[in-house]
Amino acid sequence: MNDLERRYLRLLRAYPADYRRARGAEIVGTYLDLAAPDQRWPAPADAADLVRGGLRQRLRAAGVTDLIPGVRLAALLALVTASALAGVWGTAELHPPPVEWWGAPHVGPFVSLGVVAWAAWLLAAVVIAVAPSRVARWAITLALLLTIALPLVAAALDVLRPPLMVLLPQVVLGLLGLALPDRPSRVIRLAPALSALLAVVATEFLVGLDAVGTYYGATLEVFLPTVGGLLLVVGALLAVGLALGGDARGGWALVTLLTPAGFLAVPGLADNFGPAYGAITFAELAVTAVVVALAGPAALLLAVVLRSRRTSTPQPSGQPCPTCGARA
Repeated sequence: MNDLERRYLRLLRAYPADYRRARGAEIVGTYLDLAAPDQRWPAPADAADLVRGGLRQRLRAAGVTDLIPGVRLAALLALVTASALAGVWGTAELHPPPVEWWGAPHVGPFVSLGVVAWAAWLLAAVVIAVAPSRVARWAITLALLLTIALPLVAAALDVLRPPLMVLLPQVVLGLLGLALPDRPSRVIRLAPALSALLAVVATEFLVGLDAVGTYYGATLEVFLPTVGGLLLVVGALLAVGLALGGDARGGWALVTLLTPAGFLAVPGLADNFGPAYGAITFAELAVTAVVVALAGPAALLLAVVLRSRRTSTPQPSGQPCPTCGARA
């Protein structure tokens, strides 16, 4: 057994044990036949394919086959939300208040360096509308990397940037958005771009009415928690509507959306659980974000466990035993 085969066998542990015993040798043999003569490590695409396949088989074995379609539905809602937020913030970046109001110099004609990240997210919405999902994921990844790098770049250049509690939910929404369907319909592909366009128009209208107020201050205190609540409301409506037709995707989407909605609501949650008076401290925001980061995935894992137990529990057949007459 060479190193490449040994590493493929390690990746094969993503599959259930019964499946590995039945088809493990066949799967590894196929990958080895396609490998280059001097290849020592599995290709990244092969590794991702094995992990995805193992996850599907484990979910199928647990009777939770509708989880992945539910996550893909949640990914669409996450992308729509991220695009809309980028439209709001990117438009507001074009209308900086006077320096004497803001207390710090602008970044050129913009409020802060955040305009770079918001432009990347708007570009990703356009790419999703016109390109295959593989290309769209690269655009989302680029927007994610720019958003993550923004604090470090802003610190190095000593310029303004959006608060971390604005950037963090955008990153979480984008990470979930990477799970968008491989072959989405035209309506699904257009949804993020349409939401961004509507957000741009609405923000321009509010700016014209002088109704935006302080840019990131209003975002942290009111706007972000409101968006998080609306995201859960939409998820709940979809869950109920699909459940009426016997489709569980909406329920899984709703549970999946608890994490990004929680991150959007971090400022509001920290304000509610913090002291009655005074500004929210960074420590309160950090603790609240950690709680959300643990609680959201824990709720999803609990739902998977409960569903798998219910599926694996034998249901009464209602037929009497031919020997003793008792019903099963």
